[in-house]
Amino acid sequence: MIDFLVIGGGVAGIGAAAHLSELGSVVLLERETALGYHASGRSAAMFEEGYGPPAIKALSRASRSFFETPGAGRETYLSPRGLMLLGKAEERAGFEADLAEMDLQEISVEQAQARVPILNPDVVSYAAIHETATDIDTDRLMLEWTKVLRQAGGEVRLRQEVRAITRSAAGWRVDTGDAVYEARQIVNAAGAWADVVAAMADVAPVGIEPRRRSMAQLAAPAGLDVRDWPMLMGVNEGWYAKPQAGKLLVSPADADPVAPQDAWADDLVLATGLARYEEMVTAPVTRPEASWAGLRSFAPDGVPVMGAAPAAAGFWWYAGQGGYGFQSAPASARLLRDLVAGRTPEPESETVAALSPARFS
Repeated sequence: MIDFLVIGGGVAGIGAAAHLSELGSVVLLERETALGYHASGRSAAMFEEGYGPPAIKALSRASRSFFETPGAGRETYLSPRGLMLLGKAEERAGFEADLAEMDLQEISVEQAQARVPILNPDVVSYAAIHETATDIDTDRLMLEWTKVLRQAGGEVRLRQEVRAITRSAAGWRVDTGDAVYEARQIVNAAGAWADVVAAMADVAPVGIEPRRRSMAQLAAPAGLDVRDWPMLMGVNEGWYAKPQAGKLLVSPADADPVAPQDAWADDLVLATGLARYEEMVTAPVTRPEASWAGLRSFAPDGVPVMGAAPAAAGFWWYAGQGGYGFQSAPASARLLRDLVAGRTPEPESETVAALSPARFS
């Protein structure tokens, strides 16, 4: 009999599994051939405390100390990046709203060009910067939490797609076709499939909606060294461009609802995003070297769902992280562990209530 069966192997699932291994035996089930296959493996990997709804901002602030000082003898998970907001002349109102929402500092277009020389001063009318935005070493985080789980005796089982969930005398029985697992408690960290998993367990779905986010990889524009450039973002997150490994990742910041799936980029949507980016710069967009898409999953109110399912003892929601999963992962995993253990959680009660599945009852 397993104490905790975690369904889903993204950053949510592996974070939950690593932290719950402090409380008992854990097995993590992942339907794909590797951990982090879907949204977690296709993340922009940014840490920006001002990004997201209030509950996410609270969890992100509480996560910073872990990222900066992960433990004795370990280096920070963060590296400098910065976030630059760019606006056109007609976008002043939206630009000011983003300034307030993300706590950015307005700078001149000339100052912005000094950082990113390809910006087009004939189009870019407003600019702002947030220097404390950073990159997250997401691969390392996933690997180290997997190591924590295994060192505690926990297991990761790949190619285990859940097909049926039923109540048992001691808790839950989960059938993957290849095996049947008996567990006292289930953690639903299935991302885009979270409502599907809930329905199998006869737990009321909360309305988790997968939304596609497309991305194209471009060669560095004009042969420039982009490694020290900040992430660029359009007003109201209409597009963004992020340096990575000497390349430039450009996204239309799309959020189109789709069914749970192995997502792919829509060519028309991607072309729209590339055009928005190209309008703001002087370097023409070259043919993308690669393109892909991931699924970010949202609850109806845009706030993650973390906590015990009402009227379903032993079933825990840990889903709907949207595009904020990595930046809030350390604090949210601690929150789940403390809720399961019956401890007073770290976040304020208002944040815990905002995240609770009970809000949909």
